[in-house]
Amino acid sequence: MKKLTALLLALCMVFALCACGQAAAPAKDDKSLTMGTGGEAGTYYAFGGVLGSYIGQNTDISVNVVSSGGSAANITGIVTDGIYDLATVQSDVMTYAYNGTNSFAEGGALSGFRVLGGLYAETVQIVTCDPAITSVADLRGRSICVGDVGSGTFFNTMDILAAYDMSLDDVNPVYQSFGDSTESLKDGKIDAAVITAGAPTTAVVDLATSNSVYLVSIDDDHMAKLLAACPWYAAYTIPAGTYSGFDSDAVTVTVKATLVCRADLPDDVAYTIVSTIYNNADAITALHAKGAELSLDFATDGIAVPFAAGAARFYAENGITVATAP
Repeated sequence: MKKLTALLLALCMVFALCACGQAAAPAKDDKSLTMGTGGEAGTYYAFGGVLGSYIGQNTDISVNVVSSGGSAANITGIVTDGIYDLATVQSDVMTYAYNGTNSFAEGGALSGFRVLGGLYAETVQIVTCDPAITSVADLRGRSICVGDVGSGTFFNTMDILAAYDMSLDDVNPVYQSFGDSTESLKDGKIDAAVITAGAPTTAVVDLATSNSVYLVSIDDDHMAKLLAACPWYAAYTIPAGTYSGFDSDAVTVTVKATLVCRADLPDDVAYTIVSTIYNNADAITALHAKGAELSLDFATDGIAVPFAAGAARFYAENGITVATAP
């Protein structure tokens, strides 16, 4: 009886070990990817959806595009949480993450992602419905939405205020998403909102259908000061007519909306994604206006984070050398 019991126990242990082996996590499917973007009222989500659909229809790679908290959340979603394979992020925020500065200073550098390419210019739009606000200096003492805490928009706001010798202490900051901030503008709960996204931005387009919308420009002297302190920005003019009733140009700055991937994405997959996007800019433009900004120069200029090796191979085939990780 004792021998029989011992045998049964031994068999149970064998079955348990086999079960443990069977329960091991399955290998990641590198042809079925998830892309983090941004809020549903922003350009990341809309343009990311176009890219994901185009890649899925023209290659053997499927891309599930999901809304998210934006740049910082997307990078941690790739590196720390492992929930995204691809993501759209601001070029300044990804630089902070890779170097462990700004919102990433406390947690440290995140190196587990790579660049696939710059997509389009993200404009820092200072939006108001009050015609009396004509300068950044006029925001002093006002209630303004500065983006979500730790977001790219938040740091863009801080940089612009600093160029005018101001800080959050000089305004009444409100922390909201793009959609919520335009609703607050519509209801008169805030005086202005900073929105960093490709223009035209869905949330602002919607606001302009029912309210007079004004964009605040950065003047020449303060622009020079801002660019000297923060060289990752570039000056940019938002043309009149971008929004309904908006009848004059606005001068502001941009960063790059950039497509990134997890560091261990296979080279052939990275190559396929990048070649599909940049070899078919015209077809993508027919689906979304931001496709018109796709170019090899824009994809590679001024990028301070290493590229994926597969992406680098595509650019090299087109006469452009980019930096990869050692």
